[in-house]
Amino acid sequence: MSTQAAAPTRREQILKEAARLFAERGFHGVGVDEIGAAVGISGPGLYRHFPGKEAMLAELLVGISGRLLTGGKRRAAEGEGAGHTPAEVLDSLIEGHIDFALDDRPLIILHDRELDRLRDTDRKLVRSLQRQYVELWVEVVREVYPRLAEAEARACVHAVFGLLNSTPHLGRPGALPGRAATAALLRRLALGAFGGAHGADGAASEAARRGHLPAVAGGEPGPVEAGQDL
Repeated sequence: MSTQAAAPTRREQILKEAARLFAERGFHGVGVDEIGAAVGISGPGLYRHFPGKEAMLAELLVGISGRLLTGGKRRAAEGEGAGHTPAEVLDSLIEGHIDFALDDRPLIILHDRELDRLRDTDRKLVRSLQRQYVELWVEVVREVYPRLAEAEARACVHAVFGLLNSTPHLGRPGALPGRAATAALLRRLALGAFGGAHGADGAASEAARRGHLPAVAGGEPGPVEAGQDL
């Protein structure tokens, strides 16, 4: 069986280039002709795939919110089916979100800058998908750290999202460590944040001794940006 990934469709190519250009120059700074040129078709040819830029933006932001939720549910279900501990499921959720934060940075920028440009129905759908994604994490976090109250766990999840979603602000891609090193750093920071929120310096180490979590070096994490939805 071939393991080669399927080539992106023309629609996927358009969305990828639209996300890149919108993130670099802003939604109003990019024309349909420029998006078309980036994928090798005429601007009017884009209308065979999308009715306009607004539809591209909506599909990008609704799409990534849906993919995060679907991916999170899949990881949780696979972990449960394989008999993984809640901490192992949390680690898998962190890994999945790190992949998003490193590989889809233009979408993080778009969410921060352009979410309010969506129609009310699309914006409400984005928010609904994001709330479900947050609650999926909250449930797992509270299984790992049962002493956390629900509101504390939810605030912690938002804070960790803010930390992981800071990748567009970490510097130019060439100035960062390699992808694997950056992913490992973000994972340690996320685990450290959850362990620190548990309320005791030794919480993460205690969990590691029980075989639930890898030990995380260092004391309590520094401040992170809370309140982001992605």
